Amino acid sequence: MTVDLFTPLALGQLQLENRVVMAPMTRSRAGADGMPNELMLAYYRQRASAGMIISEGIAPSAAGLGYCRTPGIYSQQQVAQWRRITDAVHARGGTMVAQIMHVGRVSNSLNKPQGADTVAPSAIQARGEIYTDQAGMQPLDSPRELSTAEVGEVIEEYRQATVNAYEAGFDGVELHCTSGYLPAQFLSTGSNQRDDQYGGSVANRCRFALDVLAAMASVDGAGRVGMRICPGNPFNDLSDENPQETFDHLLQQASGLGLAYLHAIRLPRGPVDNLALGRRYFADRLIGNDSYTFEEATDAVRSGQLTAVSFGRYFIANPDLAERFREGKQLADFDLATLYTPGEDGYSSYPAA
Repeated sequence: MTVDLFTPLALGQLQLENRVVMAPMTRSRAGADGMPNELMLAYYRQRASAGMIISEGIAPSAAGLGYCRTPGIYSQQQVAQWRRITDAVHARGGTMVAQIMHVGRVSNSLNKPQGADTVAPSAIQARGEIYTDQAGMQPLDSPRELSTAEVGEVIEEYRQATVNAYEAGFDGVELHCTSGYLPAQFLSTGSNQRDDQYGGSVANRCRFALDVLAAMASVDGAGRVGMRICPGNPFNDLSDENPQETFDHLLQQASGLGLAYLHAIRLPRGPVDNLALGRRYFADRLIGNDSYTFEEATDAVRSGQLTAVSFGRYFIANPDLAERFREGKQLADFDLATLYTPGEDGYSSYPAA
């Protein structure tokens, strides 16, 4: 049988009608208190024909928030609102996974509830600025180092976020393990200078992400859990002395957990061939990402290089992307100016073909 982007797929316990996956994208439309809302319900429902929707990054705690207008899943009110969204996606036959995202030191206190700390593996401030609604661009916070006991508490936050995600109707969860956020901060020598079991050696630096995956898998099996990576990605002032060694160890250990999938972002000019590394350990459950055309994605799936392909930019202005691909229809362009602005314009305003 010839396999292509429209061939159904089982990834662990996840059932996909096709292999056109919607990539997670921060769109900054949530309420100021991290609350999902009606705009988000309309946006995700419109895109339910994707083989699988991976949500925007969702914070497991108030401390995990970092950007303005991003959602959480740590209160029962948030869970109830997410349930309305997943119900709408399921009503259209869709599958939806919650990406759990703790940003760690990539934050400014203006974007958090009052009293929420900015925490990290080590008290090392990331270079850069972040947008706030109150004061425009502001420097990233100087973080507080987590104690060993607090690391365990954060791992528990991920486990509870998984419980909450399933209560909210999500079909699975994805660990955000790139973009300079908390798991990547633990992995990387430039941001992790700890001297306990979570710092120093490559095994110790990988321990946090592996412990989080195990905690998430403990809720209802690893077959509902995925992970997103991009070795060598310097975003948000991330640096590691040997990302090849770091991620080789991470994936070797993670491959034995029985995860549903690995979601790898290719980095053509990076220090690691991310897709080759992913295929070494997750060849039968590898989702590739980053600027694939329809033709390139089709070739990658047909040749067995990838199991599925996730698309971000295309899904912004093409809510019915899978149908447009299948029928050979022209793709619409998105408006860069409205990527992160409040309101429906440039978000849920793009029509189907």
